[in-house]
Amino acid sequence: MDNLYILMVGALIVLAVFDIIVGVSNDAVNFLNSAIGSKAINFRTIMIIASLGIFIGAVYSGGLMEVARKGIFVPGQFHFDEIMVICMAVMIADILLLDFFNTLGLPTSTTVSIVFNLLGAAVVMAIIKITGNDSETLADIWTYINSEKALEIIGGILLSVVIAFSIGAIVQYISRLIFTFNYEKKIKNFGVIFGGVALAAITYFIFMKGLKGTPQYKEIKGILEGNEIYVMIGSFIFWTVFSYVFEKIFKKTVLIVVIGVGTFGLALAFSGNDLVNFIGVPMMGWHSFELWSKSGIAASEFLMGDLDKKVPAEPVILFIAGAIMVVTLWTSKKARTVADTEIGLSRQDEGKEKFKPNALSRGVVRGVTVLNNGLRAILPKGTLDAINSKFEKPLIDLPRSKGYELPAFDLIRASINLVVAGILISIATSMKLPLSTTYVTFMVAMGTSLADRAWGRESAVYRVAGVLNVIGGWFFTAFSAFCAAGTLAFLIHLGGPEGRFGVVALLLVIAAVLLIRNYLSHKKSSEAAKEESNLSKAESQTIQGIIEESADNIAKTVSRTNKIYSNVLKGLSKGKVKSLKKSRQGVEKLNDEVDELRSNIFYFIKNLEETSLHGSNLYIQILGYLEDITQSLEYIAKASYKHVNNNHKPLRFNQIRDLQEIDNKLSEFLDETSVAFSERNYDKIDILISKKRELYDNVTEKIQKQVERTRTEESSPKNTTLYFGLLLETKDLIEEIMNLLELYSTENT
Repeated sequence: MDNLYILMVGALIVLAVFDIIVGVSNDAVNFLNSAIGSKAINFRTIMIIASLGIFIGAVYSGGLMEVARKGIFVPGQFHFDEIMVICMAVMIADILLLDFFNTLGLPTSTTVSIVFNLLGAAVVMAIIKITGNDSETLADIWTYINSEKALEIIGGILLSVVIAFSIGAIVQYISRLIFTFNYEKKIKNFGVIFGGVALAAITYFIFMKGLKGTPQYKEIKGILEGNEIYVMIGSFIFWTVFSYVFEKIFKKTVLIVVIGVGTFGLALAFSGNDLVNFIGVPMMGWHSFELWSKSGIAASEFLMGDLDKKVPAEPVILFIAGAIMVVTLWTSKKARTVADTEIGLSRQDEGKEKFKPNALSRGVVRGVTVLNNGLRAILPKGTLDAINSKFEKPLIDLPRSKGYELPAFDLIRASINLVVAGILISIATSMKLPLSTTYVTFMVAMGTSLADRAWGRESAVYRVAGVLNVIGGWFFTAFSAFCAAGTLAFLIHLGGPEGRFGVVALLLVIAAVLLIRNYLSHKKSSEAAKEESNLSKAESQTIQGIIEESADNIAKTVSRTNKIYSNVLKGLSKGKVKSLKKSRQGVEKLNDEVDELRSNIFYFIKNLEETSLHGSNLYIQILGYLEDITQSLEYIAKASYKHVNNNHKPLRFNQIRDLQEIDNKLSEFLDETSVAFSERNYDKIDILISKKRELYDNVTEKIQKQVERTRTEESSPKNTTLYFGLLLETKDLIEEIMNLLELYSTENT
């Protein structure tokens, strides 16, 4: 029996390693976004700074480990074997849940996940114990659950979302009123003061507060406690002098230092707060095994009351965990990917919006607009003008080809993001209260972007929808974690004392299979995304440049159209819903890319040379034809999917054969068209145009044959409607591609 529990402890250790990997992959962008978004420091330097913060911050997790042991449930009410059931259920559920969210690219929180995993497994085990005891009822469940601490943790997580958003917005608003967007002038005069305040705050809250709970704190406890005000004043003086010297010597703004130190501090605070999420439960299992193995009592009879006692931090384990986190940060592809969600929702300029508006986001924007109009009516005009002048953005004369070099936001906002988020997380860490670093950093960024007026009338409805989706993800994570861990705890317990080890082994195998499958699926989708030719925004200022750039987009569109059209007909002929659904999604993606090109028309026309205004008409015509192509393709894909998904009669053999003949000829034509545009072989365009009548006649012939079949033998109205629709849209598709060919033929003569 002892050997079996040793194997379970070993499994927990392995699970801890995987939990760190999936957890860091999910959370790494939380402390990288501000530095990356502001482009104040190069990526490699950011990674080095963050790595140091993570590694050092690992030792700050010692005190928080107690949260996993006794923060959610009362360990003295559970026996050793039940604690092990809870540990195994929590770790398996946590890894699968985080990996599931990572694979889908959905925002989640490792803190929320571990808290509700613990709560779900503990509640289920408590219910099992209560139902097996005639003297207890469900009302006694609170003797098993540490309701006060659990509610404090959950309330703290919820409250942190509101506090983070509010404080981020207030601090950013005040900072912008002081420095404005033309901060370069004022930062020369007040930058040293700003740097002194920001760096002193980071020093105090992260280093002084963060040191509590570590063995090193005892050595300096007498110096720090009671002298906090002197420490703050001394720190402020030191950093102010440092800021002055830095600007004089390096001739650069001290905001770069603030962002660097802030990134270090936020990474340190993340590690100190979140490491418990990854190894807290395995350490609880290890400590439980140590206590039980010394007792000589049966596993089903040994109560774990000793888990209530404070356990000294284990620096070796914490440093190993920190090292794994650092390695994961550098090697994980997901961790190295910039979080488009947060940067996209907080960027200062307009661009492609990731989230679609919904009724709630529209309602919020309308309500805020009405409130804003009311305030504008109350405040004096002079006051409004003075405030608005502080938020006037400077015009940056940057060539369109260098547009990608613009940061998502400036150094002032990046500094506020890091300082406020780091302070909030370190305060919670010092109080041994885990909170969601994901939502603190996210909501601080959203608050600062709101205060900076980044959510204008053109983008507010999309960005509010994004924030609501992320907050909704918190509730989904909590619900999923509670149910998943509770279910696994029940299944493991169901195996009984002798069989639960077999259940654990089976669950571990299933978990391994799912992790491998998700990894392969993510890798496959990532490679497919790289291979897929996305449409590119036009950046040229001349007609010839527009012709060249648009030729690439036409070649890509025609090639993808060819692939989607053929796949739709194959899926339709074989009645494969999954294949048709995938084709429909491919059309939607292509349609979104064309829409993005259209949304860029304003900036494209603005950038044109005065002598090349004819190019705008050419570009608009090209986009119009591309949109027509995607609309025809969209109808073909959706109609086919709907027909098969609704289980209507399959197409007749003659219909499938005729469609295949059309596909063969059209596919050959589209291949030649794609090659002609990609290779700039415009001389071949006239040859392709000459095939118009042949393609038309082929489709027209099939339409006439179907008319005759309908009059004599066809008995399915649904089949007839679908078939005619496919043929007519195919005819339109040919027409739209021919329009592009004729346009290019005219421009190149």
